[in-house]
Amino acid sequence: MLIARLIAEPETLGDTLGDRLALAMEQIEDAGWEVAGAGMLSEVDDVLEMELIEEAKAPDVGAVRRILDEGFPASDMLLSRVPIEVPRLFVSDMDSTMIGQECIDELADFAGLKERIAAITERAMRGELDFEAALRERVGLLKGLSESAIKQCLDERIRPMDGARTLVATLKARGAKTVLVTGGFHAFADPVAEQLGFEHVVANRLGVHGGVLTGDVVGGIVDSSVKRKVLIEEAARLGEGAGSLATGDGANDIPMLEAATHGIAYRAKPKARAAADGWIERGDLTAILSLYGIAREHWVAA
Repeated sequence: MLIARLIAEPETLGDTLGDRLALAMEQIEDAGWEVAGAGMLSEVDDVLEMELIEEAKAPDVGAVRRILDEGFPASDMLLSRVPIEVPRLFVSDMDSTMIGQECIDELADFAGLKERIAAITERAMRGELDFEAALRERVGLLKGLSESAIKQCLDERIRPMDGARTLVATLKARGAKTVLVTGGFHAFADPVAEQLGFEHVVANRLGVHGGVLTGDVVGGIVDSSVKRKVLIEEAARLGEGAGSLATGDGANDIPMLEAATHGIAYRAKPKARAAADGWIERGDLTAILSLYGIAREHWVAA
């Protein structure tokens, strides 16, 4: 069985919904699936849910993704092989996911190097560069920058992504453990986690000596393998069958997204979006709550 939930642009939920849905259902059945049911969620009336059953021996899940993506453009979507239940574990990337910025790019602006470092960041997020090598190169370029630039950057540049506080607070209220895991740095991640309500942080550490950055990363690197390991270990602590949710936007998040019960890509780079079980393209982070069937009146304001 495959469950598909989606939130489309408002105009597609009017007179054109029936036509779009009928065409999508026909195409899905041609791809080897039986559409067992389709309708709006009773709890969240702007979420369309479809239940699909395999007819062919090996129906193509990717075909369902493509059909729904093309039939309902600019939508928020989640595809699941298991019943969609509120997760007991939420693990998220930070930069461009929980916050609207890339911290190292903004910090580089204080050294007059934003354009140069942002270009490296972009390529790393797209999976075109080795993450560790790219990180060390960017940090090396910041050697000699005053440590005080970090606080100034936090105060002036770093802002939560829309819906981030409500997403974290609502999942916590429903019993989920929340973990912020980032290839960025504790100097940024710790205050961001406190602001958003995350209970645990896994991040890198910038080398600092005499009040200036040394250009080094202290200790091991939080890369894609570490992100995946954190998710698996945290889920194991919660016991067998504990559902997990991971969110991220870049290639470095892919193993974590794939290891979670549900990996959702938030306005992500193409490789991360393709690897995820779902994606958010039109709404803010609270769209995830809707896809999990949590009605707006049950969201926790933060």
